[in-house]
Amino acid sequence: MKKTLLLLVTLSICIACSGTKEVEKAVNSGHYDLAINTALKKLRTNKDSKRKHDVVLMLQDAYYKAEARDLNTINHLKKDKNPELYREIYKRYLDLNARQEAIKPILPLRVNGKEIPFMFKNYSDVIIESREKLSDYLYEKGLDLLELDDKFAIREAYSTLDYLDKINPNYENTRELMKEAHQRGTNYILVSVNNQTQQIIPKRLEEDLLNFDTYGLNKFWSVYHANKIKGLNYDYAMHLNLKRINISPERIKEREFLKEKDVKDGWKYKLDSAGNVAKDSLGNDIKTEKIIRVKCRLLKSVQTKSSQVIADVVYFDMASNLPLDTFTIDSEFIFEHSFAQSRGDKRALTKNDRILLGNKAVPFPSNEQMVYYTGEDLKLKLKDIINSYSVN
Repeated sequence: MKKTLLLLVTLSICIACSGTKEVEKAVNSGHYDLAINTALKKLRTNKDSKRKHDVVLMLQDAYYKAEARDLNTINHLKKDKNPELYREIYKRYLDLNARQEAIKPILPLRVNGKEIPFMFKNYSDVIIESREKLSDYLYEKGLDLLELDDKFAIREAYSTLDYLDKINPNYENTRELMKEAHQRGTNYILVSVNNQTQQIIPKRLEEDLLNFDTYGLNKFWSVYHANKIKGLNYDYAMHLNLKRINISPERIKEREFLKEKDVKDGWKYKLDSAGNVAKDSLGNDIKTEKIIRVKCRLLKSVQTKSSQVIADVVYFDMASNLPLDTFTIDSEFIFEHSFAQSRGDKRALTKNDRILLGNKAVPFPSNEQMVYYTGEDLKLKLKDIINSYSVN
């Protein structure tokens, strides 16, 4: 018991020392916020423990050093008078305030009975002031970018205005400008399915392939249309060219298996060495289970039919009518159905064998059905291409 207690005390001291060194290392390397966060974690429990006095003092040291660093940086950025630096100034003020708010809940902190001081400032006014300057600058920058007839500039305008809306929600007409930027910065892609197989494809397959509402696409700057919208200038075209359809013959493969198993088949009397019925200690006849080997022939049949659709996905630049990229898709669907018949003692069969006995032969899917089922895999692969491919 004493050894266990000593081990726990030693382990506790080691953990405390490890935490202290971690904070000290962060302070000495200039990672003040890391030091503060680590120290706060250590002080959430037993903050008045003597083993944590060093952590308290290092927290104070890291706090004042971080504050001095941020205030000096802000003064330097203000002297530069570059509006591009307004965002960094605003972020630094937020950091100063957040740091104070993180420390406040754990106060007061004491070392040897003496309260360790933390001097806090009210940053509300300078945060609002810096946010307003930043908001004005971002708004004007967004307007300037929207004046350009360039999708990349317009997307930058959206990003700029989106950040503005996050720090200053619904500033001026920011959200209306964001809608405009998104509409103008979006690539519109016209999609067509071209059957080059010399075979008839199911109409519902073509409809499914062109129903982009079911694709679950996550393309913020790309919109795919199956039906051309009058008056809309499309940036790109995507052709799904069905090149070849292969359908295998209908096949039934049969295999015969001999199944054997030892099973219980009633009972019999146990005989002694003289050939008489053996008795137990109470004089009763001794009976034993009768085990016999049973056999059954299982004729397993497997129906199979497969279909394959090979297609190319070609992206075109509508302005130049030149191809940009081509992707080949190879999709397959395999129909398979198993059933069985037996002759002999069914007790020799397994559970899976008995399930097969319950199945019967079924009609093969038509060629049209096979092509349609293959289209499900084709659609998934087309979705992967759309999600991974980025047009400028």
